[in-house]
Amino acid sequence: MNKIYDVRSVKIGAGKPKIIVPIVGKTQTEILDKAAQMDLSGIDFIEWRVDFYEDVFDFDKVEAVAASMRGLLGETPIIFTFRTLKEGGEKAIDMEAYTELNRIVAASGYVDIIDVELFSGDDIVKNNVQNIHSAGKLVIMSNHDFHKTPSEDELIFRMKKMIELEGDIPKIAVMPNSMEDVLTLLSATLKMYKQYADRPIVTMSMSSMGVISRLAGSAFGSAMTFGAVGQVSAPGQIPVEQLNQVLEILLKAM
Repeated sequence: MNKIYDVRSVKIGAGKPKIIVPIVGKTQTEILDKAAQMDLSGIDFIEWRVDFYEDVFDFDKVEAVAASMRGLLGETPIIFTFRTLKEGGEKAIDMEAYTELNRIVAASGYVDIIDVELFSGDDIVKNNVQNIHSAGKLVIMSNHDFHKTPSEDELIFRMKKMIELEGDIPKIAVMPNSMEDVLTLLSATLKMYKQYADRPIVTMSMSSMGVISRLAGSAFGSAMTFGAVGQVSAPGQIPVEQLNQVLEILLKAM
């Protein structure tokens, strides 16, 4: 039986896959306007992609924006993500600053889950995980490949390593170059879910070719998926209303 995480009464790993919607914005005003205008019905998590924020390296400002977001979003859980340039994000960051940013935001209590990239270096990852767990928050441990889909064995190896490094929710997103690549991702997801994972996992095949993985990933063991309201943060994201309809159909059918 895999772990189920209860985050502000949203249960990850039980029932319908949980829908995450990103907020991206360059300015504080843009970010908070999006949070204020967001129709939260049908959304389980908001992900703040802080690497888009122009003042991201001013940690006091980041914490202030996080505080305002918490006020605007009520009890909707927030995922805090600095996606690095090497994994498809907007900015580069040195690992000392990355670790300190994640530590400060975790300790603030305004967010619920913090994304830590697997390939930041094992010592960096362990330091981030320790800081985040000490603050009582969860870690999504992630890896993104915007060029290709690694082999099934490699995908499983990466997710198992995320568990070894104490990531609470392993997450893999890859780019397919063929429909066979999409099948590779789904097969790795199913094998990981059935044989190795003791916690929720999240996987997706990006782009329009990989859309099926965002819709039907739950059938193979993926516990969360990303939907879109307005601007998308990754290729292949689907509008929330449509995504909810498909997920409900699959849940009832299965």
